[in-house]
Amino acid sequence: MLYSDFSIQVVLAASIITKTGKALVSRQFVDMSRIRIEGLLAAFPKLVGIGKQHTYVETENVRYVYQPMEALYLLLVTNKQSNILEDLETLRVLSKIVPEYSASLDEEGICRMAFELIFAFDEVISLGHKENVTIAQVKQYCEMESHEERLHKLIMQSKINETKDVMKRKASEIDKSKIDRNRSDKGGLMSLQSSMSTRIENGFSDMSISGSGGGFGSNSSYGSMDLDSFSSKPKGRTTTAATAPSKGLGMQLGKAQKTNQFLESLKAEGEVIVEDVQPVVGQSRGSVPVATDPITLTVEEKLNVVLKRDGGLNNLEVQGTLALQILQKDDGFIQVQIETGANKGFQFKTHPNINKELYSKENLLGLKDPSRPFPAGPTGDALGVGLVKWRMQSADETLVPLSINCWPSISGGETYVNIEYEASKMFDLQNVIISIPLPAIRDPPTVNQVDGDWRYDSRRSVLEWSILLIDNSNSSGSMEFVVPKADPSAFFPIDVRFTAARTFCDLKVASVLPLKGGPPPKFAYRTQMVTENYQVV
Repeated sequence: MLYSDFSIQVVLAASIITKTGKALVSRQFVDMSRIRIEGLLAAFPKLVGIGKQHTYVETENVRYVYQPMEALYLLLVTNKQSNILEDLETLRVLSKIVPEYSASLDEEGICRMAFELIFAFDEVISLGHKENVTIAQVKQYCEMESHEERLHKLIMQSKINETKDVMKRKASEIDKSKIDRNRSDKGGLMSLQSSMSTRIENGFSDMSISGSGGGFGSNSSYGSMDLDSFSSKPKGRTTTAATAPSKGLGMQLGKAQKTNQFLESLKAEGEVIVEDVQPVVGQSRGSVPVATDPITLTVEEKLNVVLKRDGGLNNLEVQGTLALQILQKDDGFIQVQIETGANKGFQFKTHPNINKELYSKENLLGLKDPSRPFPAGPTGDALGVGLVKWRMQSADETLVPLSINCWPSISGGETYVNIEYEASKMFDLQNVIISIPLPAIRDPPTVNQVDGDWRYDSRRSVLEWSILLIDNSNSSGSMEFVVPKADPSAFFPIDVRFTAARTFCDLKVASVLPLKGGPPPKFAYRTQMVTENYQVV
C-alpha cells in the first residue's frame, strides 16, 4: 500500500517555456508523445491568470507547478495525485540550478545550454521522483571526469603523434630520394653533353653553338637553354622534354630547340614561366602570412554554419582568437590594450597566464608576472600565442553572412539546377567558392548563366562557383546549369568557403604599451574571418 501511494507521486515533465508556451527545454520522465507534451505546454499560458500570485494551476488531468523566471516559465507538469509540497521543493531546486548553467535567462541563453540543463534535471528527478541531492552535488555529478576516458584520449593522441612522425620521416626520405635521383640525372646529361660537344659543333655550326670546357658555352645563343630548359614549362602546360625517353641525340636537340623557342615566344608575350623547383623539406604551405614585424597581433574568427536546404538555420557557431606573435625576446615586455563593444551572446576566456583582474578592469592584456616577457619566436600555432578566445552560438538566421538557395527541377531527361546566393550587409566576402556536388556524369555540366566564374572538377565530380568579391554592389547572384536527369538530393551538401576582413566580435587592438618605458613599439594588426565548416544540407 505504501508503495502504491509513493508511485503516484510522479512528475511527468520538467520544462522551460516562453510566455507564449513555446518549449525551449523539456525533459519527460514518463512515456509521452511529442504531440502530447507540446499540447500540454501550449495550453499552460492560457490557464495562468494575469496578476494572480498562484504557483500552480490544475486541469482535469494534470497539475502545473510553475515559477516565472524573467521572460520565461520554469514549469513542472505532474499528475493531480502527486504531493504538492514535494513538487514545490523540486521546483525550488530546479530554479536554483537553471542560473548556474545559463547566465542569461532568455531564449538564446537557454537554448545554448539545453543539454547541460537536461543532464542537471536528470540528476534532480529520477523516474518522476525527486532525488535527495544538493546543487553542489548536481554540478559535481554533471562535471564528473572519467580517468578511463582521459587515459584513452592520451593513448589516442600518442598514436596520432607517432603516426605524424612516421609520415614526416617517410616524406623526408621520399624528398631526399627525389633530390638524389635528380642529381644523378643531371650528371648523366652533363657527361652526354661533354661527349657530344664536338659533333654538335661540326653538325650545327650554322647555329653558333660553341663548346667551352666540354659543355655548352654560356655566351652562345643556344646555351641559355642549358639544363633549365628541360624543367621550364609554360603556365598551365606540361612539357614532355623532361620525361620522354631518349630516342637519339638528333631528336633531343630538335625537341629542345622547339621547346626553347616556344618558351622564348611566351616570355616575349609577357607570360610568366614557372621553374620546376623541387620543394624544400618542411617548407610551410599554410595561408597564414609570415610575420616580419617585431610584434604581430591577429584577430581570427572561424565560422561553422549548417543551413537547411529548404530554408532556415540549423547551427551557427563562431570561435575567435586574439593571438600575439613576437620575433625578439626583448620585445616581449609589453601589455596589449584592447577595446570591446557590447558583444551580446559571446563567451570570453583568457589564457591562464593573463592577469584576469587587469583584463576585467582596464581591458589590458598582460602577464601575471610582469617581469617575464611574452614568448618569442615560432610557436605551435601559426598565428602565435593565443591571448583571448571567444565563442558565440546562435539560431538567429539574420546573422548568417551568406545564404544559399538551390532549386533542382527535372524536365524530361534533364535536371535544371538554379542556385542563388544572398549576402548580408555586415560583411564584404572575399574569394567565395560554392562547391555543388554532382551525380556521376560523363561530360561537364552545361552552364546557361552565372554571376562570376565556374569550374568543373571531374575527379571529385564537383561544380565550383567562384566569386572574387561579394559586397553591397553584388549582394545577390545566381547560376543555372543543366545535367542529365538525377535525384535532387544528389546536389547536397553544398560546401561554401570565403574570407572576410571583419569579424562578428567587436574587439580591436587599441595600442601596445611597453613595460620598460620608452615610446610605444610598432606592431602589425590583422583581422580576418574564415570558414571552417559552412554547408547547406
